[in-house]
Amino acid sequence: METIWADMRDGVDEALMETAGSIIRSGHLVAFPTETVYGLGADALDPDAARRIYSAKGRPSDNPLIVHIASPDSLERIVTHIPERAYILSQAFWPGPLTIIMEKSPLVPSSVTGGLDTVAVRMPDHEIALALIRASGGYIAAPSANTSGRPSPTTAQHVYDDLNGKIDMIIDGGSVGIGVESTIIDLTADTPMVLRPGFISLEMLRDVIGDVRMDPGLQSEDPSFRPKAPGMKYRHYAPKADLTIVEGRGEDVRAAIERLSREAVMKGLKCGIIAADEDAGSYHYGIVRSAGSRAREITISQHLFGILREFDSLGVDVIYSESFDTPQIGAAIMNRLIKAAGHHILSV
Repeated sequence: METIWADMRDGVDEALMETAGSIIRSGHLVAFPTETVYGLGADALDPDAARRIYSAKGRPSDNPLIVHIASPDSLERIVTHIPERAYILSQAFWPGPLTIIMEKSPLVPSSVTGGLDTVAVRMPDHEIALALIRASGGYIAAPSANTSGRPSPTTAQHVYDDLNGKIDMIIDGGSVGIGVESTIIDLTADTPMVLRPGFISLEMLRDVIGDVRMDPGLQSEDPSFRPKAPGMKYRHYAPKADLTIVEGRGEDVRAAIERLSREAVMKGLKCGIIAADEDAGSYHYGIVRSAGSRAREITISQHLFGILREFDSLGVDVIYSESFDTPQIGAAIMNRLIKAAGHHILSV
């Protein structure tokens, strides 16, 4: 298959968008930018189209997809009941990086929901994504546009590296704005539960609807555990190299990474280090990459996946990363980093 490259970095191209919409309507796949990461889109109401997503990504079929809509009015067709909390959350955070789980209607095929009776829905805050949803019929199922388990794509080139020849079109909208996937909140439980942290923090949700909790399943490594949302069960975001997160007091972390990286280099290993801008100059061994500034935490989320992909391309053998427990997005950054490391954390 020849993958079409559609350049929309300067804005929506109406002719290319009509082509993209027709691809989705015919049951095939288009990768597109959102404000979080690039998504791999298919018609959310076509069960065969959803299966093509799983096939292209190599994604387990019990890992649910998110349905993307272009208007809150579209909820009525795909959920059986819209809770009052959903109205409040959509008014506060849509369009934006928040996914809401509700009871699905029969219109949504089980191939989209991983066999569950619930559906995850969000309205992205990106003009290209919204234009594609409208051009495609109003409902696009889309996980991240990468090979399953790999670091999520934050540029069109990342999508090309993983999926060229496997999908019909890649829309290049430039680099994304946030760099980690949306927050997912489940409204089907008595107490709303965050199933995946993201840019919309637990505190922000509580400010709007009151009591919200983090789901215990976020930490589950039980192979029998059935995920209610993307990213809850399977290893995600993983580089090819062994990744270790080093956590503790700043000076202890810097000393430990300096020692570990020196030992790795002395053994003949190619070592990568992920640091904050404030600490990058402290390291003298291996390949040091700054993820961004702790004072501007959005820069860390924007660059993290790109650094992991760069280390793959450089053939790095081991990676040591600082911990990034920043105020708003820290929970999301660390959720992705811990999954990428396979929960390998060194406390110093």
